[in-house]
Amino acid sequence: MAVSHGFVISDGLYDDPFRIPIRTQAPMTIRELQQVSAPPVPFAEALAVWIRVGFLSFGGSAGQIAMLHTIIVEEKKWLDEKRFLHALNYCTLLPGPEAQQLATYIGWLLHGVRGGLTAGLLFVLPGALIVLGLSMLYVTARSIPIVDGIFFGIKAAVLVIVVQAVIKMAKRVGDAAVLKAVMAASLLAILLFQVPYPLIVVAAAACGAFLLPKPAEAAPASNPSPGRYAALLTSTLVWGVVWLAPVGVAAVLLGPGHILTQIGLFFSQLAVITFGGAYALLVWLAQAAVEQKGWVTAAEMVDGLGLAETKPGPTILVTQFVGFLAAFRAPDPFSPMTAAILGAAMTTWVTFAPSFLFIFAGAPFVEDLRHNRLLAGALKGITAAVVGVILYLAIWFALHVFFGAIGSLSFGPVRVPTVTLAALDWKAAVLAVIAFVLAFRLKLGLITLIAVMAVLGVAVKLTSG
Repeated sequence: MAVSHGFVISDGLYDDPFRIPIRTQAPMTIRELQQVSAPPVPFAEALAVWIRVGFLSFGGSAGQIAMLHTIIVEEKKWLDEKRFLHALNYCTLLPGPEAQQLATYIGWLLHGVRGGLTAGLLFVLPGALIVLGLSMLYVTARSIPIVDGIFFGIKAAVLVIVVQAVIKMAKRVGDAAVLKAVMAASLLAILLFQVPYPLIVVAAAACGAFLLPKPAEAAPASNPSPGRYAALLTSTLVWGVVWLAPVGVAAVLLGPGHILTQIGLFFSQLAVITFGGAYALLVWLAQAAVEQKGWVTAAEMVDGLGLAETKPGPTILVTQFVGFLAAFRAPDPFSPMTAAILGAAMTTWVTFAPSFLFIFAGAPFVEDLRHNRLLAGALKGITAAVVGVILYLAIWFALHVFFGAIGSLSFGPVRVPTVTLAALDWKAAVLAVIAFVLAFRLKLGLITLIAVMAVLGVAVKLTSG
């Protein structure tokens, strides 16, 4: 069984929130994918579609994948169900933004590297520009009561969003005792022992790969494509250079200790371990960018996630907000705004460039990856761990939103978070209760929930300060 954000592929069915059934068939090699006859798609027509997708890709990964299916398979009929599912299965295996990688893969299938670049870039660009504009507003108008109220209300919505993510992902873990143990151990490891997120991912992958039972029947492996190792080496070298070139330029011109270089190195590492989506990524951001590097505060992290949820494109664009603020606060030799824009650009590039490397270099190995039992088990282990760390994220967000500052009590290697009850922000607590009622009882959609809570936040700030 392959798991995707909001999608479960099992027993020949691919179920999404819009109940789009996709029947699976026999596996296809990458050569077969490229040789399947299909009506040629004019590049200009594809370009118009990718622009449309870039501006309409709301709803998180699940909604974005459903939209891609509607447009590419049902409306345009550029791919059939088999090819769409094949592309999705590969992207499910990769770290990083799955829906953007799926768009890149589809663009590659239609028009090669040119098509993949076009689809992948246009999937991200509208949302990135919107986040940049909102980030500029955040640092220039933060003291205005209306703007402050908007972000105050969005914090409550963000808590609900993270809790919803925990619930959705927990349903995918399954009943295996090993996976439940990994889930619980991951939560305790990060909450009480402050174990770094990358180590949790590695340990969970090992547990899933070696402790889960072997499937009853192994899927047949496909015939390898000729020359694929040479193609892998070439693509890896080319796209590796493209990915890290801006970081190298910053290191040469500004020094290895400059904030732009540090941003590039940090988010490059982040890009290759972001299994589990943007919410899992936020755990490492919370550990590193907030607690270790001091680039942003916990409250600003919550604000950043709220911004990332209000625009089209991947939620992982929250990283751009963090890079923007980090460079804004350490601008030399630039002005604060110039440094912030460069920081946002660096963050966005090193976050998404690896996706092109994974797609263009890894395509010939799609079938080998899909049928690798150890890899399948490792991914299940990582999924279980992600549930635990996102639950930690919900706790971490809630404590910072409700109490502001968090203390701790240490018992040897164990560190228990503590709060001062007198510091409770009852306004934030009331807004959070309202947000939970709107989301879980009245079933408000994501964008509507954020809008309502923003309005309520403004009302609270204007009436009570």
